[in-house]
Amino acid sequence: ADGDTILLSRFITPDPTVDGIVKTLAAPIEELKQTPVGESSVFLVGDRAVCRVQECNLGDFVTDAMRAATGAQIAITNGGGIRSNVPVGADTPADVTLKTPIAVTLGDVLTVFPFGNLVSTFKLTGADVVAALENGVSLVEEGAGRFPQVSGIRYSWDGSKPAGSRIVSVEVVAEDGTATPIDPAATYTLVSNDFMRRGGDGYEVFATNAIDPYDFGKPLDQVLQEAIKAGS
Repeated sequence: ADGDTILLSRFITPDPTVDGIVKTLAAPIEELKQTPVGESSVFLVGDRAVCRVQECNLGDFVTDAMRAATGAQIAITNGGGIRSNVPVGADTPADVTLKTPIAVTLGDVLTVFPFGNLVSTFKLTGADVVAALENGVSLVEEGAGRFPQVSGIRYSWDGSKPAGSRIVSVEVVAEDGTATPIDPAATYTLVSNDFMRRGGDGYEVFATNAIDPYDFGKPLDQVLQEAIKAGS
């Protein structure tokens, strides 16, 4: 084979025949994306400047939904996997309460979760859960996508300490709201996404130490869609 690189950019005039085919095929997809799935009276914060460094309410909502859909005790998902606010395209406000409810469409949900990741369930020891959280807060200064949004646990961390020793406390939260320190020797049921479960974003402990992993659950966007529909 021979040849050289051909630059393709927005300055290249599209081939009219192919462009017509693409537009024809895109039309029903665009129509599908306008399908309403529910509404929200709260601005759902998915801004990378927030969800990659601290708890965000869309992270809370998604992880709660993941736990509800699977019955797992603990849900952990990466803040970097959340790709947009809802309403999509809006800047994050100081007050997340909306004056009037907004319609949430299938297109909005797919903008939040565009990757097609699947829900993964597995078991992990308490010690490994803490190790996973250590990984999650290890690169906050760089805005890395691994920051852990969680449900079923709460944790505190100290960014002044070196990576690997930042987690200060981890508590498991029961259904009645009571919290107890995580037991390093106990085994917990977890839900995450298949990208992380296979070691993505530095979560090697999920790949190496997961007990009975199952990586073929519902698409994460479907879990969010169903939660919005049920909780409007």
